[in-house]
Amino acid sequence: MSCARRPKEVGPHSGPLRACVGAVRRKLHDRELGPAPALIALAVTWMVFHGLNDNFLSPRNLSVLSVDIVGTGMVAVGVVFVLLIGEIDLSVGSLAGLAGAVFATLNVNVGMPEWLAVLVAVSCGAAAGSVHGFFFARIGVPAFVVTLAGLLAWNGLMIYLLAPESAINFSDEGLVAKLTSRNFGAPVATYGLAALGTTAYLLVTYHDHRRRSAAGMPFRPVGEIWARTALLAVVAFATVYVLGRFQGLPLALLIFLGVIVASDLFLRRTPYGRQVLALGGGVEAARRAGVDVARVRIAVFMVSGGLAAVGGLFVASRLTSASQVPASGTLLISAVAAAIIGGTSLFGGRGSAWSALLGVLILQSIASGMALLGVDPPVQLMITGGVLLTAVGFDALTRRATESRRRAGALTAGERRSA
Repeated sequence: MSCARRPKEVGPHSGPLRACVGAVRRKLHDRELGPAPALIALAVTWMVFHGLNDNFLSPRNLSVLSVDIVGTGMVAVGVVFVLLIGEIDLSVGSLAGLAGAVFATLNVNVGMPEWLAVLVAVSCGAAAGSVHGFFFARIGVPAFVVTLAGLLAWNGLMIYLLAPESAINFSDEGLVAKLTSRNFGAPVATYGLAALGTTAYLLVTYHDHRRRSAAGMPFRPVGEIWARTALLAVVAFATVYVLGRFQGLPLALLIFLGVIVASDLFLRRTPYGRQVLALGGGVEAARRAGVDVARVRIAVFMVSGGLAAVGGLFVASRLTSASQVPASGTLLISAVAAAIIGGTSLFGGRGSAWSALLGVLILQSIASGMALLGVDPPVQLMITGGVLLTAVGFDALTRRATESRRRAGALTAGERRSA
């Protein structure tokens, strides 16, 4: 939760701690809790499963967990983009499976170099997403219908490419296979990355503080910046320490975090990203503000398709084969659920790329804990469904409360004008 304040609120008795406490109170009153519910849910999940099985928080299990989240998490980041404009993409599972099939077909059957096959596979996902966006934004076909058609069409193409064996195995020593098998174990490299990331966050946040303060815009107190940096440092160094006790820092996790950071910066600090958020707040208002609605929509679906393809390659890397597993429906459900559970609103306009990380961590932690306890997969699906329903219900209640406050505020303003 942000403890941002305006310069005019700063007085002789207004310190950083007092400003943060006041901001937190306002957030609680407005029910704008941000990622707090997801973080609490993740902490409770870890404590419960660790209490039931000591191996849950072991370096080995956490290392496996950190790699298992990447494939679904990549797809979930793309889903976040679509949800932010208030739409849904049902084709991401099929596009993930298609990307793996395209890569394996070109690399194994045709003999194309791996790096080039990867580029073609990701490009196919992005192109398919742009097709969905075109039919939605230019033709006017509802996104639900367009992406449902894409789900069927791309799934059929994937099955055609994988025929007749329904799967194509590729080298476990190649570029794609190493995406999920490569680890960095040297302490100098791993702890150096943790220090670099923490320092970069401090510098960027402090620069933003000075820029917003000079412009008279809301800004975070310096005390909060240092507190956030300290918390990030604890998380980063603890992660490096725990994962280093098994095989080291996974390459897949580093790539995933890089995509999340890049997506978050894109959404919050670029004009185009702000247009995406504005579109989620209201189509007509965004159009009147000068946003090219059709162009933004097409681009969002293209991003979703491209990230679905990247996620499909990570899933294929984990299996060292391209198969129909990503298109089975489980990946689609998990990706959408992760985005929503992590804090992205189904109604658009609220959420971030970090929602994908939090959501997929919760879902995969539940799956991992259930597996350690020997719980059957059907029960895992039922629990996941319950968690998703709870997150959607909380989102709906929050939106209803926000609309009620807006109506009350508008009524009060109208009464004042009448008086």
